[in-house]
Amino acid sequence: MMKSQVASLLGLTMAILFFSGAHAAKITFTNNCPNTVWPATLTIGQQRELSLTGFKLASKASQSVDAPPPWSGRFWARTRCSTNATGKFSCETADCGSGQVACNGTGAVPPATLVEMTIAANGGQDFYGVSLVDGFNLPMSIAPQGGTGKCKASTCLANINAACPAQLQVKAADGSVIGCKDACKVFNEPKYCCTPPNDTPETCPLTEYFLVFIQKCPQAYSYAYDDPSSTTFTCNGRPDYVITFCPDGMSTPSHNIKNVTIMEHVDLLEFAKLLDHQSTSA
Repeated sequence: MMKSQVASLLGLTMAILFFSGAHAAKITFTNNCPNTVWPATLTIGQQRELSLTGFKLASKASQSVDAPPPWSGRFWARTRCSTNATGKFSCETADCGSGQVACNGTGAVPPATLVEMTIAANGGQDFYGVSLVDGFNLPMSIAPQGGTGKCKASTCLANINAACPAQLQVKAADGSVIGCKDACKVFNEPKYCCTPPNDTPETCPLTEYFLVFIQKCPQAYSYAYDDPSSTTFTCNGRPDYVITFCPDGMSTPSHNIKNVTIMEHVDLLEFAKLLDHQSTSA
């Protein structure tokens, strides 16, 4: 009798594990960059970390991880990583500070291009998108595979490092620009940080530094008052997702947007209207 009960319990447990895993979203990372990157994952909230929190991904290689719903978190890629003589692992951009290839629940040190995602339970509405709120280190995209609803790809195709203002630049030892910081973290001034009590369009204006990110990657969330219709992406029905690093190459120019430099006398309000017109007509 006892053996029968144990067998039944084990069978039930295996069935629960099987069916709970069956609905997990498969997140596939693809490295289209010319160099190796080290992707990382961070779970936000009470859920457990994913099975992979950091790994090495060679150029043109792919790696997948399952994210069981409900799940919220972020993904990014570290660049120019190495291990020193004492065995400590570190990266020149987006390092998570763990000292290991695995991040183990620690986030990226800005600047870092992020993909942020919330996966709903029971095939509900997922939310996802590229975010530049912590600055930029390389182009990224996220695209649903399957699902129902709009299910559009969210992309940041441009190499913002090539257009990064001098005050925001992160440089490597050889002088090359390898990251572009968020203005809030550089200047720590209310008009750049958009935090209470400076969290209205009047007290947090569209500055020339926000303009650089919006101009180059209009689909990415980079400014507190970005148009939600162009920076919020949704999909229903349990899709899988593909996250691509350097989806269109490292030196891709901006697409479908007028080239504007911050040294020119730019009418920011008119530029914002141009962005809004393009997002509504897309």
